[in-house]
Amino acid sequence: MSVEENAVKQDEVKDAPRPVSDVLLELVDSLPVDHFTLEWLLGRVDRRSFGIVLLFLSLAALVPGISMLAGPLLAVPAFEMILGRSVPTFPRRVAIHPLRTASLTSIVRRALPVVMVLEKIVHPRWHLSADVSRRAVGIAVLVVSVLFLVPLPLIQIVPALLVALMSLAYLEEDGLLLCLSLVGAAVLFAIAIAATWETILGAAWISRI
Repeated sequence: MSVEENAVKQDEVKDAPRPVSDVLLELVDSLPVDHFTLEWLLGRVDRRSFGIVLLFLSLAALVPGISMLAGPLLAVPAFEMILGRSVPTFPRRVAIHPLRTASLTSIVRRALPVVMVLEKIVHPRWHLSADVSRRAVGIAVLVVSVLFLVPLPLIQIVPALLVALMSLAYLEEDGLLLCLSLVGAAVLFAIAIAATWETILGAAWISRI
């Protein structure tokens, strides 16, 4: 191998994005002891910040007590993705709001083995332009974020997992997984709409009795 080819190969390795599991592990290991903020998180993510923030928030949505906050928090970067922004931002009041570290650390550490397995399967394919994939993920996450506000036990688990899959597919540029997760989000939202409509009809029927 020539010196030029070796230099090119080293540059490609240097520019290659770090595995998502490594980024998550580093973030968890560096979390403040008691509480962290979104401002702290945004200061420690790289150029793939939208995907990392969505993945982090989707895992946080699995923590009881944080799940009700997850919907509005996810909606902010989702809306910015739709607008075509390059990096996420949050209103100052939201960015400095303290979130519990211990519960999130536990969830992320339990999720890491699954993320590592998925990393072996997920890889770049079905290439979509960065603009198309960013806006598609933004729309899907914005729609799914509404489901986090439904006051039912454990309702946040399925949308949180879907957002996690979408963010992982976005980070790894896996168009196939992204399309599948987008379809899953559409199906989940349709089911939620149907269930809500049935509940309304049932309540109306009971009120007439």
